[in-house]
Amino acid sequence: MQTKGGAFSVTRPLLQLPVKILPQPDETTCGPTCLHAVYRYWEDSEALDQVISRTGRLEHGGTFAVFLACDALRRGYRANIYTYNLNVFDPTWFNRADVDIDDRLRRQRELKMDYRLQHATNGYLEFLKLGGRLRLLDLSRNLIRGILRRRLPIITGLSSTYLYRVPREYGPNDEPDDVRGIPSGHFVIIGGYDEARRQVLVVDPYQQNPYASNHEYWISDDRVVNAILLGIVTHDANLLIIHPPREPRQEVP
Repeated sequence: MQTKGGAFSVTRPLLQLPVKILPQPDETTCGPTCLHAVYRYWEDSEALDQVISRTGRLEHGGTFAVFLACDALRRGYRANIYTYNLNVFDPTWFNRADVDIDDRLRRQRELKMDYRLQHATNGYLEFLKLGGRLRLLDLSRNLIRGILRRRLPIITGLSSTYLYRVPREYGPNDEPDDVRGIPSGHFVIIGGYDEARRQVLVVDPYQQNPYASNHEYWISDDRVVNAILLGIVTHDANLLIIHPPREPRQEVP
């Protein structure tokens, strides 16, 4: 495409980052498996079971993106979270310079006794203390493409029920049940985009996903954006960006 000045700008309608992922060992370790894949992308070799043991899990299984981010921050990485979780964050906290989000989270924790909210709040307080950055920007294909153009893979907590278009799940064994079931959450990595087809590349640790046996598939970016926003139902709904510091930095104790 030629610009007004006569120079030619280079468009990149297709981008695929070299992100490779292992199968998640069980139904609840998708988050640390994605984190392990991002560490490997940054040439940081470590056994998957070590990452899983550090990030821990919730009372009923799984984890939150913020705990993945905290692990990265402790290892000397930078971590940014784009949040769409209105259960934890009020949007006005991000458009006023005088708001102390740390203080607001502490005050909210004193008033709301929900276990998952309390647990997530503790994680975000640690995240901020370790130097993590929170952002609230409109979720769009342009935002996702802009992050990927910087060669940054995106870990996202989303609704697998919506992404896969499968029945909701019921009971301790997560059995498909379209009547009694409840929506399920999941972590995947967004590792590329095809601008012409309006698709993104999903790198999925779940071996039994309905789209591909090799953990990679191209899917509508609208589907993924909606699945991310619906992640609020399962207490996530975010983008997590992890990368090494651009300049030497001492590891946070």
